[in-house]
Amino acid sequence: MREQGNLSTLNDDGTRRWLKPRPSEGAIVRRRRALAYLLISIFAALPWLRINDKPILLLNITAREFTVFGFTYLATDTLLLAFVLVTIFLSVFAITAVFGRLWCGWACPQTVYLEFVFRPLERFFEGKPGKSTSTIFTRLGIAGPAKFLTYAVLSFFLANIFLSYFVGTDNLILWVTRPPFEHPVGFTLVVFVTAMMLFDFGFFREQLCIVACPYGRFQSVLLDRDSLIVGYDPARGEPRRAGKSVALPLLQTERASGDCIDCSMCVTTCPTGIDIRNGLQLECIHCAQCVDACDSVMHKIGKPRGLIRYGSQNEFSGQRKSLMRPRLAWYGLVLGVLIGMTSWWIVSRESADVLLLNQTGLTFTREQDGSITNHRRIKITNRAELPLAFSVTCSDPTVAVRPVLDPFVEPRKGIALPILINAPPSIFERGKARIILVISSTQIDFKHELHVTLQGPGDTRTPQGTTP
Repeated sequence: MREQGNLSTLNDDGTRRWLKPRPSEGAIVRRRRALAYLLISIFAALPWLRINDKPILLLNITAREFTVFGFTYLATDTLLLAFVLVTIFLSVFAITAVFGRLWCGWACPQTVYLEFVFRPLERFFEGKPGKSTSTIFTRLGIAGPAKFLTYAVLSFFLANIFLSYFVGTDNLILWVTRPPFEHPVGFTLVVFVTAMMLFDFGFFREQLCIVACPYGRFQSVLLDRDSLIVGYDPARGEPRRAGKSVALPLLQTERASGDCIDCSMCVTTCPTGIDIRNGLQLECIHCAQCVDACDSVMHKIGKPRGLIRYGSQNEFSGQRKSLMRPRLAWYGLVLGVLIGMTSWWIVSRESADVLLLNQTGLTFTREQDGSITNHRRIKITNRAELPLAFSVTCSDPTVAVRPVLDPFVEPRKGIALPILINAPPSIFERGKARIILVISSTQIDFKHELHVTLQGPGDTRTPQGTTP
């Protein structure tokens, strides 16, 4: 048993303590296993499913395009990205405040694959821990190599699925069916991700949750005394007695032994190697394997289940649990506002983005006929799924607008369009004229108005025909 304050995966001399938790069957682990296999199935199938002939989820970082449920978002959607990120982080805070680290124990990919894929494979090759069982692999002396060869094949398979979320299934098929020298970058990525997964699930394992993941260290801030946790009921379990717990006739000042018989089943089944009876610890991922282990022991000795169970710190200390807390009300209010703003942005977004860029070069020039020409640049981003031709006109018929380039934009691309704006001197007042440019496309019934201030004669800040 480790001393309180040391990492559960370290021995007293500082060496690595390798954990091989004993499987504990029960109602909770059966539900977790069913959910894990459902999540694995969704993970494997999601890149191949399509809506409107587009992937349900594709995070194309190189093209800076992100497709979610058939809608493609561009890297210019910074406002949406800000809303989504803040909503995700605040949702994590709210869910943790209510349900504790339920994500870690039930849905985190690290837990799902380690506990329901890789560790079962390890027990298949090496036998169950805590028992003097042997397998055909151990008898032949090939349990270790066979296990890691299987790990490598499985990691390669998972790496390809993982990368399909970023490169798409079409590119993935090419990478798999073509020789590696035809796609060296893609092959290197697959090998790298495979190696990282093999290192994680074959060596690093629970260390990722204990050492690398910061979530456990944040729980002291994210949790409160009414948050759902996995805990041990000391009022019922203490004092411990080895063997079956019995209530002996004692003096009134003495207390009968508790229900805990100190069998250590909760410790040997823990995937992070902690003793749940020591209270809330950062290593606990709330997987509840100790609940199933303890319930099976309680059933054998004829005691009620639930000595270790889901509950709150207030419940375990004999206090009343509060369902409504101020922090939950604030989380709900802010999340409602964020979700509303995100929905409004998605619904109200247009098929193209138009932005007036900072001008460079001469502010204006005077033509031979006396008219004034201003140079401007407009960035047009086409969000539609088809190439679009745009036109740029002015609401004032006396002002002529001439694009320097062809205003033709490919799907989900953008161009910086230089334009020349020729205006009569009569519209200028004190060196300025305010006009409205109309950027439109008849292909998608798109129309956007852009307010532009022109400079001309009489502007005392900038000499005529010079650089500002």
